[in-house]
Amino acid sequence: MRAFLYSLMEAFAVAGGALKANRSRAVLTTLGIVIGIMAVATTMTVSNGLGNNFKESISAVGSDVLYVSRMPWIVTGNFFQFRNRKPISYRQSQDLSANMETAVAVCPSAGTQKNIKFGSKVLENIIIIGTTDKQMMVASGVPEFGRFFSAGDVHGRRFVCVIGSEIRDELFGGIDPLQKEIRIGRHSFRVIGVMETLGSGGFFGGPNFDRRIFVPVTSFMKAYGEINRDFDIAVKAPAQESLEEFRYELIGEMRKIRGLGPAEADDFSINSMDSLMNAYNNVMGVVVLIGLVITGFSLFVGGIGVMNIMLVSVTERTREIGIRKAIGARRRIILTEFLLESCFICLVGGTIGLGLSYGIAAIIDRLVMPASVSLPVILVAILVSFIVGIFSGILPALRAARLNPIDALQYE
Repeated sequence: MRAFLYSLMEAFAVAGGALKANRSRAVLTTLGIVIGIMAVATTMTVSNGLGNNFKESISAVGSDVLYVSRMPWIVTGNFFQFRNRKPISYRQSQDLSANMETAVAVCPSAGTQKNIKFGSKVLENIIIIGTTDKQMMVASGVPEFGRFFSAGDVHGRRFVCVIGSEIRDELFGGIDPLQKEIRIGRHSFRVIGVMETLGSGGFFGGPNFDRRIFVPVTSFMKAYGEINRDFDIAVKAPAQESLEEFRYELIGEMRKIRGLGPAEADDFSINSMDSLMNAYNNVMGVVVLIGLVITGFSLFVGGIGVMNIMLVSVTERTREIGIRKAIGARRRIILTEFLLESCFICLVGGTIGLGLSYGIAAIIDRLVMPASVSLPVILVAILVSFIVGIFSGILPALRAARLNPIDALQYE
């Protein structure tokens, strides 16, 4: 074992000396590896960043909540088949609340866009959500200031509202918004709460929960109409473990409420956070696979470059190899030296590529979305560099190890 370690150290020293003697060649050789590893690290970093950003953007959707909607969140097949469905009414949400005894909470909601005004400040196309006091049970986020509206506010059709943090900043500036009257369309509402910051819709352009206003659903219908209004119904399950059973029960109740016969297809959709995550994982899996295939070609080209340079190095050092073999150097020592040289070139290139990917990640983090080069990405980059070094150096190393000492000494 000691002899092997000594031989390994000697081989490493010889490989390092050979690289120092041909610095310019080594730098040019690492270029392809630098680009390849930078692409691998950047692809994985961006993928992780997109995943985290996507999860953050839908964090307000409860994982134990099912959403009954006219349209599925992810539309597959004939779009008009879903578009032509009858709207889900507020009355149907009340029937579901009365019949679905196992549900922890049933919360109907409907939305519209209105211009809002306070003093001389106007914000355009703000999303207004009509919902109930059960909103706090089916979604994350609580008021940071003030309170959410109560069941009494809903039953009394009070014109009160809870605003998002961006609405507060843009509409009120440094003024305390609580108990202030704002115009939402043609109606005045009193601000009773400000929601905590939940984050923007993120890189995917999803909903911005901080730029919304919540009002009691009864006041919403009184102000903006109920006829042909399409509602979504959030239904909180008793336990996440029994979510599938709960889904089937919910489908059965909705079919009764919608008056569907046994042979008729569902004219509503049951959505959940899992459906969004599955769709995201499927799309990103394909995107990352394509990215890694492209970067794989880059690494392949870089590896071919390393192999060619190593073959040239073997040819240039043929007499040196012959002398070393003549004085007792074994084949495995020669083989190890050239493999170490190839791996060292690729690892240096990989390190430079990682450094560049750090810079790219910092730019992405500053300008686009949160992103950083994680430890798994670093380990993968180093492992890939080492594997490319082994495959690039194996042929030149075998050629060097198999040289006949007599032929090598006569080489000019």
